[in-house]
Amino acid sequence: MTGQRTASEPSVLTDIALEIDPVEVLRFQGYKRDADLPSAEVRRLFDEALALGRALMEPRAVVCWLAVTRQDRDLLEASGVALRIPEIRQRWGAVEQVIAALCTIGDRLERRVAELWEARELPLASMLDSVGSGAVESLAEYVNDVLCQQGIARGLKVTNRISPGYGDWDVAQQRELFRLCPADAIAVGLNAACFMTPVKSISLLAGAGPAARVDHYFSQCARCWMRDCAYRRVPAGHTVHR
Repeated sequence: MTGQRTASEPSVLTDIALEIDPVEVLRFQGYKRDADLPSAEVRRLFDEALALGRALMEPRAVVCWLAVTRQDRDLLEASGVALRIPEIRQRWGAVEQVIAALCTIGDRLERRVAELWEARELPLASMLDSVGSGAVESLAEYVNDVLCQQGIARGLKVTNRISPGYGDWDVAQQRELFRLCPADAIAVGLNAACFMTPVKSISLLAGAGPAARVDHYFSQCARCWMRDCAYRRVPAGHTVHR
């Protein structure tokens, strides 16, 4: 297929005020939703780590909209880059554009975690690390919300986000995604094993088009702040926006 829309310049998102879900942070600590109740001491430790984490994290993201030049059952091609994603045509339907994005909370939080480990302040180090993991997940949801808002402005539906290394998308494809998005704009790097630095970073890809599928397995609508979205599938329970 031939993309009907041209690529836009990369956009960098900064000054992001994230709402971090305590349930998500405690999940990284091994607590099960509605099954495990944290003690008062754990809640105190969470509050301390959250306050510290908010002072250290610097959430930012870079987003690129790109015209799709070819789409097959297991392939999306844009800007000369082939993204080989099993069953992507079935999952997303026909898409005219792909949106590649990278997001990070920076490296100050992970450096503080390392210092706490070195000082043997293990409970706080572990909880702060989980706060960072919850924050970057919240940031990825925030970015996906922004993509949906941008899609609506363009008259397009936007799919769920996916990332290399999740499901059956080969993590080695991280290199191809980095070719589509200027990682240096937010100081994110990629090593030979396709791990990102800073560690608390997420790459993602979404599709967009009038016929794109938005009715399958992701839960973004439950966290989205847009009240009048024509594509909303479930009511918002909470939001990633403060």
